[in-house]
Amino acid sequence: MTRSPARRTFAVLQFKIWAAAALVGIAAVPACAAPADAPNFWTTPTIEHYGKMHDLPNGAFRPQPGQVYKVVFALTQAPAQPDKVDPALDHVARTVNLYVAAGVPLDKLKFVAVAYGAATPLALDDAHYRAAFGVANPNLPLIDALKKAGVTIAVCGQAVAEHHFAYDWIDSRITLALSALTTITTLQQQGYALMPL
Repeated sequence: MTRSPARRTFAVLQFKIWAAAALVGIAAVPACAAPADAPNFWTTPTIEHYGKMHDLPNGAFRPQPGQVYKVVFALTQAPAQPDKVDPALDHVARTVNLYVAAGVPLDKLKFVAVAYGAATPLALDDAHYRAAFGVANPNLPLIDALKKAGVTIAVCGQAVAEHHFAYDWIDSRITLALSALTTITTLQQQGYALMPL
């Protein structure tokens, strides 16, 4: 079956339009991706150097500055390498940065982060972290910054025992909780939202 000259011309025109649209789409991808790599795209406005965020002034579901926000973070992740900050703890910093960037004062944030499971070692003091992993505890500067912002950092006492850590190995900036199970459920009873990380 042969195509008429009009049909061939139409098919060629359709192909050219499709090809032009594809080229425009491909060219637009780097333009759309470029801002994330631009200087000052990511910021850490409150917890300096941690929890990078990008503010979206017109983004939906922005926190309201006058409201109190109560969140309990369940920290269960370990870093890929022991010399890296725990990614779950870094997300707590991002949360603080996001709320403050949206206009919520620190005194309206009631945040508790409890480490257990694979995240338990982040609670070790520097000497015992070095003994276990051969490097300084990279989480301690972030824990300092979070505490200054009013965040309570706790560790599950049951997880400490399961890891065969002594309780006096826990850094003095960390609250030793009976367990993560009781911490989370007790705080939920007090109106805290659970954020698993």
